[in-house]
Amino acid sequence: MSTIVVIPTYNEIENIEDIIRKVMGLRVPFHLLIVDDSSPDGTANIVRRLQKEFPERLHLEVRQGKQGLGTAYIHGFQWAIAHEYDYIFEMDADFSHNPDDLEKLYAACYEEGYDVAIGSRYIKGVNVVNWPMQRVLMSYFAGYYVRFITGMPIMDTTAGFKCYRRKVLETIGLDTIKFVGYAFQIEMKFLAWKYGFKIKEVPIIFTDRTKGESKMSVGIFREAFLGVIQMKVESLFKRYVY
Repeated sequence: MSTIVVIPTYNEIENIEDIIRKVMGLRVPFHLLIVDDSSPDGTANIVRRLQKEFPERLHLEVRQGKQGLGTAYIHGFQWAIAHEYDYIFEMDADFSHNPDDLEKLYAACYEEGYDVAIGSRYIKGVNVVNWPMQRVLMSYFAGYYVRFITGMPIMDTTAGFKCYRRKVLETIGLDTIKFVGYAFQIEMKFLAWKYGFKIKEVPIIFTDRTKGESKMSVGIFREAFLGVIQMKVESLFKRYVY
């Protein structure tokens, strides 16, 4: 079964070579697609150099300008669908997601038969390292808020470390996704759940980045807060059939 990991990047020159080498060294022969938004620090140049070392497995898509996390993932997902990958993963470039856990997510889908596997920070307590308590509480209670509004039985609703079977991404309609930040992560899970796909949360330990700068902003949280209500209201007038 063919697998590909989609990693969006913007100014990740401090992390990109290490994350690529780590993924390429795993037992499962993952392919890797870097979606770079024309990073001014030269992130894409590092990827091009490493493509000579991993010519069949490392791929690069460079977009013009910083267009947002959600659109980067959608671009990567559409590329992966067009190239007929069976299992499509998303993860960050900054090692906040441990690449070793890719194999756990793969096992949940390939061996256990789930359609979506979520690397969950909150399925077994709170497993977050290097976050200030304020951010831990904000993230945890954001999940509670999303569950309350949507009814979605997922503990880590904003998680960005996931594996999808291709049919999930083909079904939910990537062209219709509205949001770009935290709300993008919520919307993807909400649609997978509404369409009735089997979802499993796999416990992971999330470690905040030690190199580079966080892309988090107040606007991203605001989009998520209001976007959840919008998603719920719109879902009342839509049928989810595949």
